[in-house]
Amino acid sequence: MSNVVVSVENLSKSYRLGQIGTGTFSHDLAVWWAKMRGRPNPLLKIGQVDHGNRDGEELMALRDVSFKVLQGEVLGIIGKNGAGKSTLLKILSRVTAPTSGKVKVKGRIASLLEVGTGFHPELTGRENIYLNGAILGMTKQEVTRKFDEIVDFAEVEKFIDTPVKRYSSGMYVRLAFAVAAHLDPEILLVDEVLAVGDAEFQKKCLGKMGDISQTGRTVFFVSHNMSSILRLSRQVLLINKGTIENIGQPERVVNYYLRSGAASLAHREWLNSKEAPGNDAIRIRSVRVVNEQMQTVETTDIRQKTGIEIVFDQQNATVPIVPVISLYNDEGHHVFTAIDTSSKWDKPCQVGQYKCIAWIPGNLLNEGRLTVSVALNTFSSQTAIRHAVVQDVVVFQVIDPLEGGSAKGRFTRKWGGAVSPLLDWSINQESEEIP
Repeated sequence: MSNVVVSVENLSKSYRLGQIGTGTFSHDLAVWWAKMRGRPNPLLKIGQVDHGNRDGEELMALRDVSFKVLQGEVLGIIGKNGAGKSTLLKILSRVTAPTSGKVKVKGRIASLLEVGTGFHPELTGRENIYLNGAILGMTKQEVTRKFDEIVDFAEVEKFIDTPVKRYSSGMYVRLAFAVAAHLDPEILLVDEVLAVGDAEFQKKCLGKMGDISQTGRTVFFVSHNMSSILRLSRQVLLINKGTIENIGQPERVVNYYLRSGAASLAHREWLNSKEAPGNDAIRIRSVRVVNEQMQTVETTDIRQKTGIEIVFDQQNATVPIVPVISLYNDEGHHVFTAIDTSSKWDKPCQVGQYKCIAWIPGNLLNEGRLTVSVALNTFSSQTAIRHAVVQDVVVFQVIDPLEGGSAKGRFTRKWGGAVSPLLDWSINQESEEIP
């Protein structure tokens, strides 16, 4: 008997691009009549350009996608924004229909696709839990048996009888994930919405998805966090411009993805400023891992300091920014986040291109592969405005050559922990006698 629970064959999805209505029937009619007569849009303001009729143009969100997923498997789905990842999950969850191709699914599907979907805003958290259970085909008694687990996991006990429209985005996602994960679906689909939650809740969700797969249920997991993908997935699917570019063993596919468009995993550059991550104020132009000689390095000695270099364009001299780096290890653990606390960032930089380097001291990081995310933010005491963020932008490996001088001393085996600091120790003899 086959244990394939999801089979996708030659799946394609296209969207037709058309004109947006003007808002009134009379104006729509005037635009249509002008177009039928070959005249320009009569509602255009002076200086505006009529780009013509776009009716009939199609956007291929997915093109000829085929793959199979086995029972109990966790499939990580990665790719750039707009690659087609969310469209694939929407088709699998039957939110939208494919243009062509077949999808065969065995079992009930629960999905967490976007913040704001799946719940009725006017209903309370309690009512939405029972509503979602009914949609999945569960009886009221079955949902009741799971109710306390859901509320406890979501940490919303005080607000369970409050309409969800009054929930914060974090509360909403916590409850939505708890409902999807605890109502015993055979297949769980999770999009990048977990990024809304805090780090502790994300860790709890990843653990729950791992537990779900251990019980023989299947998980589809879309994420831009490569550490989480590597930690959780048994197979990774890379989508690029609507097609499958790579599929297979997680580390191989993730390495392929991170290396694509870059000569080195430790260096990422955007030559075209318009395509560089950021906004009208700030653009990140390059990020790389460097040694003390300012050479790009993919591997660093555990005893030597390592630099994370960020080159950015300051396009608006009124916006003060602060550079931020975050490191994650292969187990998905957040090693640390650091910002430059120097007072020089209190005032905006003049317009121009700048380079900043964060130096990580030697004998701090443990052995293994580290993934780096960077950001340029404006901070106040309580809030942070993100101008430019790049997740998993560069990767480097930390090794211990076992030549002495590291925290392990003469010990040669690898030991656990996200960090391996070389500490100052002291010992003093308190007495010549043992009391």
